[in-house]
Amino acid sequence: MIKMQVIGRLGKDCVVNTVNGKNVINFTVAHSEKYKDSQGALQEKTIWVDCAYWTDRTAISPYLQKGTQVFVEGQPEARSFQRNDGTPGSSLSLRVREVQLLGSKNENSVGGSYQQPSNASSAMSGSSHVPSPNEITEPVDDLPF
Repeated sequence: MIKMQVIGRLGKDCVVNTVNGKNVINFTVAHSEKYKDSQGALQEKTIWVDCAYWTDRTAISPYLQKGTQVFVEGQPEARSFQRNDGTPGSSLSLRVREVQLLGSKNENSVGGSYQQPSNASSAMSGSSHVPSPNEITEPVDDLPF
C-alpha cells in the first residue's frame, strides 16, 4: 500500500455527493513550497490535490470551507488525460482515509481532529485542576507499571 499525507489549504468549499448510495465529500487541497532557483531567486510551487473522502460521517463538511488548513491522509492516485487543446495533462488525487482540521485563515490557534477518541468528551468536561504533590493521597506502590 502507498500512503500519502498532505497539509494544505482548501481551494474552495467542499461538495457532498451521493454515489451508488454512498456519501463522498470532494474537496481540493493546495500545498505550497518555497525554494530558490538556480539564480538564487525565491520561487513558490503549488501542488493541487483532488480529495475524495468516502464516509458516512458528513458532519465535517460544514467545516471544510475555502481557506481552511487541513491534514489529509490516504491512498494517492495519479491520472493522465488529454486537454481540449490536445496537450497531455496529469492530476494527483487522494482517496482520503483521515481528515484533521488544523484551522482557518482567520484563526491563529490550532484546531482539532474530526475523529476524536471516544473518551474525549469526558476528558474535556473534567476539571483542569492539577493536584500538587502534597495533595496526592494514593499509595506510591500502586503505580500501573
